[in-house]
Amino acid sequence: MATFTLIDKSGKTSRVEANPAPAFAKPTQPLKSRIAYAAAHVVPLAWADNTPGRPAEVDWESTIGFRRMVWSWGLGVADCMDTAQRNLGMDWAATAELMRRSGAAAREYAAKEGWGRSVADLVSVGVNTDQLKQGVDYTLAQIVDAYLDQLDVCESAGDGPVIMCSRHLCRTAKSPADYIKVYDEVIGAAKSPVILHWLGEVFDAQLHGYFGSPDWREASRTVLTIIEHNPGKVRGVKMSLLDADSERYMRAMLPEGTMMLTGDDFHYVDLIKDAEQDDPKRGGRAVMHSNALLGAFSVLAPHASAAIQALDRGDEAEYLRILEPTQALAQQVFVHPTEFYKTSVAFMSWLNGHQDAFQMVGGLQSARSLPNLSHVVELANACGAFENPELATERWNALLAINGIK
Repeated sequence: MATFTLIDKSGKTSRVEANPAPAFAKPTQPLKSRIAYAAAHVVPLAWADNTPGRPAEVDWESTIGFRRMVWSWGLGVADCMDTAQRNLGMDWAATAELMRRSGAAAREYAAKEGWGRSVADLVSVGVNTDQLKQGVDYTLAQIVDAYLDQLDVCESAGDGPVIMCSRHLCRTAKSPADYIKVYDEVIGAAKSPVILHWLGEVFDAQLHGYFGSPDWREASRTVLTIIEHNPGKVRGVKMSLLDADSERYMRAMLPEGTMMLTGDDFHYVDLIKDAEQDDPKRGGRAVMHSNALLGAFSVLAPHASAAIQALDRGDEAEYLRILEPTQALAQQVFVHPTEFYKTSVAFMSWLNGHQDAFQMVGGLQSARSLPNLSHVVELANACGAFENPELATERWNALLAINGIK
C-alpha cells in the first residue's frame, strides 16, 4: 500500500496509508439542480523564467487541458479570476491570451461534447482593470475605459463576463455613487448578462471598503442599486467574503432571476444545499440556496460533480456524504494568508497529474510551507481528493526527499 510521509511544524514526521480514489461517475447530461463553476488556475512552462516580477510564460496545453478536465465533470470554468493569479503573477498580456484560448477551447468542447451547453456556461472570465499601473490614481472615466477594454477582449472571445473588483476603483472612489456610476457604464456596455464579483479584503487587502463601505450591509445596498439600475443585465452575484451570514442576507435580497454564486470556500456545503432562512425582502421564511463559483472546486471537481448529481436525484444525504468531508480540506487550502490559496490549488493539480511540475507564475509555489502543504495532503487523503493516490504519494514523498525529509 502506498503511504504518504507527513511533516508537522516541529519537523516531526509520520506516515499514513493512501486511501483509494472514490469511484465517482462523470455525468452524461448537464447538471440541473445547481450551476457550478470551478475557478481554475494557470500552469507555467516549467523551464521558463516565471520568477517574481517577470511576465507570465504559460504552458497553454496543460492549462487548457485542466479546463477540459473540469468540463468533463459537468462543471463550468471561471477563468482569469484571482485563482489564475490576477494581480499576483499574471500580467494583462497573458490574461488576454488566456481569455482567447479558453473561449476557443470552450467553443470546440461545446460543439463536440458540451450537451448543448453554451460557451458562457462552460467558461466565464474575469473583467478587471489590472492593465493599469498599480499604486497610481486614475479618474473614474479612465477606470471605465480599462474595464471596457477588457470586456471587449472577453466578448470577442465569446466568454461570459464576470465584472471583478478593481483595486483602481477602490483607490479612486469616494462614495457608493462612484461605484454605481462605473458599474452602470460597464454593465450598460456589456452585450450579455454579467456576473458581479464581490471579493472581500480577506482575499485582497487593497479592496478594503469596496462598494463604498467596510460594512457589508451598507456595501450590499450599493450592489443592489447597481442591479436595480440594470434590469435583466446582471445574471448573478459571486460573493467571496467568507461570511455565510452576509451571503444568506444578500441572496434573499436579490431580485428574481438573479442568482447567488457562493465564493465562500469555508461554508460552501451548507450554502449550496437548500436551507430555510429569513426572507428580509418579503418577510417570513423562504427556502433558498446558492450556486457556486469556487476555487475549491478546481481542487474537488469530481466531488463537486458527484454531489450535485446527488442533488439532481433528490438525494440530499448523499450530497452531504460526498461533500461534507471536503470542507476541512478547502479551509486548509484557504487558510491565512488567504491570498496564497492559489499555491495549494496548483499543488493539488500537480499531485493529481494535471501538470508536470509544482511551479507557478511569479514563483508563487514558495508561498506555502512544507508543513502547510503536508496538512493539505493529509486532509486530501482523508476525503478522497487524490485521483491517482499512487502518483500523489510518489510526487509528495519525492518533494520531501528533495528538501532533505525522509
